[in-house]
Amino acid sequence: MPNVNCRVLRDIKARKGVQQNELLRRAYLYVARDQRQPAQVRHQAQLQLNTFGKYTRPTTVKNRCTETGRGRGIMSEFGLCRTVFRAKARNHELPGVHKASW
Repeated sequence: MPNVNCRVLRDIKARKGVQQNELLRRAYLYVARDQRQPAQVRHQAQLQLNTFGKYTRPTTVKNRCTETGRGRGIMSEFGLCRTVFRAKARNHELPGVHKASW
């Protein structure tokens, strides 16, 4: 990665943390929200959920441009923002993508 900035590194760290803890978090979340469970068990599950780190929450993951770190206008298939996508398409750096003209 030629131009990696802190936002991209943070997003990679968040994706890795979410992936590693997804199953355990979902289990605790299921128990914490299950109304059939006793209140004490649900409370303990909620306390366990609170012990997880910040980068284990799925809401911390955000699509970002892999080149610039920009968080808006992301082409999800390529992982690039619209400006970088346009520049790479113009320079024929993306296979199968070319500037339309009619």
